[in-house]
Amino acid sequence: MKVTKDMLIGDVLDFDRGTAEFFFEIGMHCLGCPASRGESIEDACKVHGTDCEALLAKINAYLESK
Repeated sequence: MKVTKDMLIGDVLDFDRGTAEFFFEIGMHCLGCPASRGESIEDACKVHGTDCEALLAKINAYLESK
């Protein structure tokens, strides 16, 4: 799976729960909330003032290492 900025956070978490740590790092501590699970990665990065490309690189590197 290649994670992209338009993917929903919930879909990424459902694919691999280990990706949660990367969302926690940007300050998303409410991953169980229905609203956050339905938010795109790009939107979450905007809200949390985080570089979306850097987050995607970390998540994709993690998934590729498995």
